[in-house]
Amino acid sequence: MSIEDTIREQIANHPVLLYMKGVPEMPQCGFSAKAVAALQSTGVPFAYVNILQAPSIREKLPSISAWPTFPQLFVGGELVGGSDIVADIAQKGELKPMLEKAVASKQAET
Repeated sequence: MSIEDTIREQIANHPVLLYMKGVPEMPQCGFSAKAVAALQSTGVPFAYVNILQAPSIREKLPSISAWPTFPQLFVGGELVGGSDIVADIAQKGELKPMLEKAVASKQAET
């Protein structure tokens, strides 16, 4: 399986997926920490990929998502954006319903 196939499979299989530097318990950059904090504030579980442990994903994902920086949040298979966007929609109260809808939709598939 190619790296591109792996990335597409990860995005398809997880209703909420954060590509980040580090892990949620120990983010390795401030932007990843900001995105994790916003996600955790919703109480909705999310999957993550530590791009520092996956250099091939770190290299390939920006060409797939057309987003050059990390973190990158995917919800329901679609790119939402990076830490500033995630924090902004969380602050507006839009993040939690978005995540819940994606999780419910994924559960309905199974």
